Amino acid sequence: MAELELDLSSLTNAVERFAEGLEVLRRQPDNTLIRDGVIQRFEFTYELAHKALRRYLKMTAASPTTIDDMVFQDLIRTGNEQGLLLNDWETWKGYRQSRTDTSHTHHEEKALKVIGRIPSFLEETRFLLEQLRKRTRQP
Repeated sequence: MAELELDLSSLTNAVERFAEGLEVLRRQPDNTLIRDGVIQRFEFTYELAHKALRRYLKMTAASPTTIDDMVFQDLIRTGNEQGLLLNDWETWKGYRQSRTDTSHTHHEEKALKVIGRIPSFLEETRFLLEQLRKRTRQP
């Protein structure tokens, strides 16, 4: 079987920075500057995660155009069915809503709701990254 080439360096870096930010926030939970930075890292990691998922599915699909044409919900379902994701569409729908809500981080209640979902999303992206590394035989 040929090695699949998928550049995971951006996602790896994003996940590491995201984890660092979350750790600092745990030590300084009332620091709104750090909170806002963690939310921004969530946004960036979210975008890279679903793009990496789409690229991998496209690389391994019998018909790559079917992946190109997939709506986000079907992309997540397919990733979950293939064991690339820990969680199903219902959980990812929450992550997606959090991503939408990040444009309102100046709204305290919404920012706190987003922060509440961040630890599970970090776990999700770490799992995705691990699965992609295994399947593309990357360290």
